[in-house]
Amino acid sequence: MTARPLRLTLALAALLVATSGIAGEREDNRADNALRVMREIQAVPDNSIPDRLLDEARGIIVIPDTIKAGFVIGGRRGLGLMSVKNPDGSWSNPVFVKLTGASVGFQAGVQSADVILVFRSERGLDNIINGKVTLGADASVAAGPVGRNAAAATDGSLKAEIWSWSRARGLFAGVALDGAILQIDHGANRSAYGYGITPRMVFEGRTPQAASPPIVAFRDELEEATTAARNSRRGSAPPAASSSTSAHPLDSQAPASSTPLPEPATRP
Repeated sequence: MTARPLRLTLALAALLVATSGIAGEREDNRADNALRVMREIQAVPDNSIPDRLLDEARGIIVIPDTIKAGFVIGGRRGLGLMSVKNPDGSWSNPVFVKLTGASVGFQAGVQSADVILVFRSERGLDNIINGKVTLGADASVAAGPVGRNAAAATDGSLKAEIWSWSRARGLFAGVALDGAILQIDHGANRSAYGYGITPRMVFEGRTPQAASPPIVAFRDELEEATTAARNSRRGSAPPAASSSTSAHPLDSQAPASSTPLPEPATRP
């Protein structure tokens, strides 16, 4: 009688471990794809995010393989990663996010595209962390310019809170995403960082599980791209060692500094 419950307990434990491993693989694949998008976009200067926007960004979201489909009534769905910039200029580990939306009008077919959102305002980031944000309603969004030396924005004064780009069939260009909804993917974050975590805990490096190598690689790619953009704006030579090999606040045992986002009224 005692052996059977023990076997059941061991079987259940093995199932939980296997399920956790599969879930972690899904999140690692998302991080790998987001890393691929950043590398491919930044590798072509004429198609890259302008240096000024990347250098001054407060946050960034990369959503690979966003699916847009419909006939008259359409929909959009994508799964990606969001990182915020720390007070010292370094990037945080990313949290996982979801992009959804619907549209009505003459449309037909299915299209897959990579989407990048660059946040110049902390307000939109804070709205996502505390719930969700509707692009164009809760935060202004504009189609972003391309090219490292491109004009910073079509409105000149950089009034838009979020700049958006999309790449479909190899072409990278600004895209309007009004009406799309961004929100935290809590299930993916649990798989990647452990139970009981919040987005703020991820940004501050206070998670039960350390970030996996693919997730760290995505963060390091942001570091390298931003450093290159900053050096380009200042006309300085690149550093001797890339940021991917240098120390990062989240890679040390010391508590990470908090992000510039305001603390919510209550902490979960």
